[in-house]
Amino acid sequence: MSAAHQDRFYALLDQLAAQVGGPRTLAACDGRMGWPGRGVYFFFEAGEALEARPSALRVVRVGTHGVSQGSRSSLWNRLSQHRGTTRGGGSHRGSIFRKLVGEALIDRDALALPSWGRASSPGEAARRLELSRDQLIALEAPLEARVSEHIGAMPFLWLEVDDAPSKESLRGYIVRNAIALLSGAGAATPSAGWLGHASPRAVISESGLWNQRHVGDTCDPRFLDSFEGWISKM
Repeated sequence: MSAAHQDRFYALLDQLAAQVGGPRTLAACDGRMGWPGRGVYFFFEAGEALEARPSALRVVRVGTHGVSQGSRSSLWNRLSQHRGTTRGGGSHRGSIFRKLVGEALIDRDALALPSWGRASSPGEAARRLELSRDQLIALEAPLEARVSEHIGAMPFLWLEVDDAPSKESLRGYIVRNAIALLSGAGAATPSAGWLGHASPRAVISESGLWNQRHVGDTCDPRFLDSFEGWISKM
């Protein structure tokens, strides 16, 4: 994918930022801020500057919510799962983004937390480790708080894409191709200090994204036209 396509993508993000009044951080957000029902989000990270535009940050995660037929998930519902609770807690079992950031913190800081990412519920993880549910939650709480702090400080933009959940979702189309574009040839290089370098998953450390799906896919640059069209509707 050419550098021109990536330049256009970031220029469109500048337009989106102007439309929505600039990026927000999840630590400063709540559900009463007029979020669209359905949309796509783009997270940036402090210290991750674009080489061609040092004053701008590169995108480190792209995502959406509920694209399966019949899903009732909303944009804010998904963002709030990434944010965690207003008291600094959270659940990495409800957010792959949180799980990935936590894994990188564990590896970077040599933390001993074998329950992280184990099972789909704290009760099941506790059973496997022969702990009570309360004991497991207490063990994971300090790292959940660190994950909330890290993700909560990351600027992000959001784009309303009000399409019904389906296999042909336009939200899925934009997310899939944006990830492919940002992980393809000529993509922005992560800084030496980027937390993702500590991830035990090569797909994270090599792509420079907190994404797993669609990394390395072939990008259809025509998605940029759809992306621009939705921005113009904001």
